[in-house]
Amino acid sequence: MQLDKKTILAIAAAAVLHSALPNSAVAGVPTEQVRQTADKVLQLLQDPRSKGTSNASQRREQLRQILATRFDFAEMAKRSLGSNWQKGSSAEQQQFIRLFTDHLEKSYIAQIESYAGEKIIYGREAVEQDQAEVETKIVTKKSEQVSVNYKLKSAGADWKVYDVVIENVSLVNNFRTQFSRILAKGSFAELISQLEAKSAGSKPDRS
Repeated sequence: MQLDKKTILAIAAAAVLHSALPNSAVAGVPTEQVRQTADKVLQLLQDPRSKGTSNASQRREQLRQILATRFDFAEMAKRSLGSNWQKGSSAEQQQFIRLFTDHLEKSYIAQIESYAGEKIIYGREAVEQDQAEVETKIVTKKSEQVSVNYKLKSAGADWKVYDVVIENVSLVNNFRTQFSRILAKGSFAELISQLEAKSAGSKPDRS
């Protein structure tokens, strides 16, 4: 249950980067809400009161709260299991969501904290009923571009991210492949045990 280093960095960077809209007139609500979330994260990282090791716990909790406003981790968890979602009991499903969310949040936050001034450009937005996709490109310090597209669904007045597609690779599909391999040989309880072990042993990776 590993996220590729480039994948984590790209997702995390897209959550914190200085942003530019090539044509703000065509930016709709989904794009604007993604941008607002990025701005909040960047503002927190730049706040002197949140910097330093002594403020790490408080800073990471604030980052979790910001991410939770835009990412529907429960929906991502369900989609990452696909049809295997039904194999778990109600209690197991809720436990899986909690562990999956914890795993993603720790991965994101560790990389967000290593933000080094990359930039993001917002591109095309496609909206169809209650579904939307926001296309972005991350521009690295070496002027390399990485495509990071967000898939969102309507949730009242908000748009929530349920998948991230990096260089045409879906985060949800990537996890689904990993989880399917585990469940092909073991039970839902064994999958949860592996996630628990991963959660217990994970620490912020600043490398």
